[in-house]
Amino acid sequence: MPVEDRVLPVTVADVEAAAQLLEPVIRRTPVVRSRALSDLLGGPVYLKCENQQRAGSFKIRGAYTRMARLSDEEKARGVVAASAGNHAQGVALAARLLGIESRVYMPVGAPLPKLDATRGYGAEVVLTGSTVDECLSSALAHAESSGAVMIHPFDHPDVVAGQGTIALELLEQQPEVKTVLVSTGGGGLLAGVATVIKARRPDIRVIGVQAQTAAAYPPSLAAGKPESLPSMSTMADGIAVGRPGDVPFTIVDNLVDEVVTVDEETISRALILMLERQKLLIEPAGAVAVAALLGGQLEIETPALAVLSGGNVDPLLLMRLIRHGLASSGRYLRLQVRVPDSPGSLAALLMRLATTDANVMEVEHVRTGPHTPVNEVEVALWLETRGPAHCEQVVADLTAAGYQPQRD
Repeated sequence: MPVEDRVLPVTVADVEAAAQLLEPVIRRTPVVRSRALSDLLGGPVYLKCENQQRAGSFKIRGAYTRMARLSDEEKARGVVAASAGNHAQGVALAARLLGIESRVYMPVGAPLPKLDATRGYGAEVVLTGSTVDECLSSALAHAESSGAVMIHPFDHPDVVAGQGTIALELLEQQPEVKTVLVSTGGGGLLAGVATVIKARRPDIRVIGVQAQTAAAYPPSLAAGKPESLPSMSTMADGIAVGRPGDVPFTIVDNLVDEVVTVDEETISRALILMLERQKLLIEPAGAVAVAALLGGQLEIETPALAVLSGGNVDPLLLMRLIRHGLASSGRYLRLQVRVPDSPGSLAALLMRLATTDANVMEVEHVRTGPHTPVNEVEVALWLETRGPAHCEQVVADLTAAGYQPQRD
């Protein structure tokens, strides 16, 4: 059925109206070319940098659109929201701009910078539960008891329309694009982008990307209705949503070409690639669209464009992610090596490693253990290398020297 004949919750006209409303409020974020990704795919790849949007993500677009359309009576009652951080900041900023009181429920483990930013915009923050879904339950209960207006992070036509304004921009900025990849949690961003693209350029392939361990869309699309995940676990907290929204699901089911998943290792690699090669700081949820390009499992027609949905990352998490990403890309090597329990054995091992040009970062010397012979000690090593080939060289050199290194 042609796009124009389908009755969907949001139309391109709704998105165009949202764009007029948002014009004095948001930034028109840049589209930049990635040489590294272009070389990898053999054709032009571009990045839509919503990590540079106000409040650090695309969420201000949907939050402001929804809240600006409230009646004076609704505004007077205040608003309530639930979020892992990005929607929280979008709602808090929109509330400040519109003079509305706001309360936001956030998971107990929400990153400190996101908490501080949300409070800094003037919102009252309440920590509850460990997931966005638990926060949503608390926010809905507060809305019912207090009369505050619930500003859902993705399940409302105005929110979807606001998020879709990204697609209006990217089609003007890169009209030759053939494939658009969008990070996906509850589906508001993906639905908004698909609404515009399939109305204006139905030839463009739209792909949603989810974290493999928090992917509610594939089973929901297979079932033909939103389904809840029994559990989730992903570093990409911004898209850790256990059930698609009813409004975005209808649009995604009708308009999106494919929803794929990426694993945690590939998300880490994508984040490191953006830092090293693109000089862009993005959060894990913002990296999943790039991760889909790195996985090598998709046939991508270029020019392609990935939406970097946000850049609000906890510095402590960033340090762990950098280390994890370096390890998954072969820049770190962890080895277990047994050496004789005699003076000089550890020094000899380290001297041998020095000849390989591997940088020893950590050494753990285990003298006793249930599987360690009485006349040997086990040495655990973290090494910094120049990449996978160098890792293989280090292992081969230690083996040639008589050691029996075991990769961890």
